[in-house]
Amino acid sequence: MFSKFQNHISSKFPFLAEKKLFLAVSGGLDSMVLLHLLHKLPYEIAVLHCNFQLRGLESFGDQEFIQDYCKQNNIPIFTTHFDTEAFAKDYKLSTQVAARELRYSWFYELLEEKNFDYILTAHHADDNLETFIINLTRGTGLEGLTGIPEQNDKIIRPLLPFSREDILNYANENNIQWREDSSNASNKYLRNKIRHDLVPILKEINPNFLNAFEKTQSFLRESKEMVEDASIMIYQQVAKEAGEDIHFDLNQLKKLPNYQSYLYQWLNEFGFSAWNDIYDLVEGQSGKQVFSSAFRLLKNRETLILSPFSETSEKDEYQINENDKEVNFPLKISLCNVSHITLDSNKAIFVDADKISFPLILRKWKEGDVFQPLGMNGKSKKVSKLFKDEKLSLIEKEKTWILCSNDQIVWVVGMRQDERFKINKTTNNILKIELQ
Repeated sequence: MFSKFQNHISSKFPFLAEKKLFLAVSGGLDSMVLLHLLHKLPYEIAVLHCNFQLRGLESFGDQEFIQDYCKQNNIPIFTTHFDTEAFAKDYKLSTQVAARELRYSWFYELLEEKNFDYILTAHHADDNLETFIINLTRGTGLEGLTGIPEQNDKIIRPLLPFSREDILNYANENNIQWREDSSNASNKYLRNKIRHDLVPILKEINPNFLNAFEKTQSFLRESKEMVEDASIMIYQQVAKEAGEDIHFDLNQLKKLPNYQSYLYQWLNEFGFSAWNDIYDLVEGQSGKQVFSSAFRLLKNRETLILSPFSETSEKDEYQINENDKEVNFPLKISLCNVSHITLDSNKAIFVDADKISFPLILRKWKEGDVFQPLGMNGKSKKVSKLFKDEKLSLIEKEKTWILCSNDQIVWVVGMRQDERFKINKTTNNILKIELQ
């Protein structure tokens, strides 16, 4: 196994040469074999060990065992301990999920703090099979069927080509000591039930089941790559990126016989889970929305608009004082006195400085807002009617700001100036207000 491992890691991960590597070591069979293998190769390594305090003295025994091993072999080691059960309770997580969150958070923190490059874990072929079956029982797409990735950001899993049997044989041949986790014998956890009851039956049916499984996953990965390529091609035809927002053309989307699959492929990474609601948006009424924790999807006429969403609203009002020549938040606006006006633009207005009163107020628009649009000879118009005429989406409406003087609208910013503040023949002081 050593030669095979050496060839695998040098060919698959050649960039690890001369890098500083952390090894996640629990003290169990798999991680101790990984430590033994890496220690024999010319890599700069250090050990990371988490004590989750879930098995009483046994947990501290694991920690002491690994510390002794590293001391005897002159391997740097970093340890930490967590109150995992309290963390799981506080954040309403399962014990396993809580342990994973704590572990990887600490791993990445140490990567930065100690200036290391990668973290290697001891996941192997049987772990991959168990994960596949877990995902299958819960319902999953190609993402959940293609297995544990060999590399995920800074996490690398060099033992994935090797079975639990390979690892056990190597340990016995090299007299490697390890610690048995008593919880692995219990069928309390789903993974253990699969490991103890289901996988042995599969291997009994086909002694080469792991090899067959790897071939199947290879085919699935190829299929996934084809799906991703097709998704990118169709995305370029259907989607248009506008700043932080993405607009999906429904007329183009509905021409696809399986548009739901494309929507899933495009939106899955944004944290959405209410897929039936999302699919219903395509034929739904304009204005309907579906939310994830950080994004929302809005139906606006013949468009779906994906945009960032935050439950914390911005401050209602901002003051612009007479001496302010520029404000940078929530919008970047400049103010300056000029001697004459230039070409009209929605990005700038010219007002009679003697008709306005400071401080000016910059605020979000409100239902019921009324102004007198420039060019309408003093006729009033609701801001909401302006939005309707301009066919603004709900998201665009929410991003619109109003500039006011003494509760009168001076400017629907970036859209329309108010008639009451325009310059005329009697104007002595011209103030230019410009959206940068």
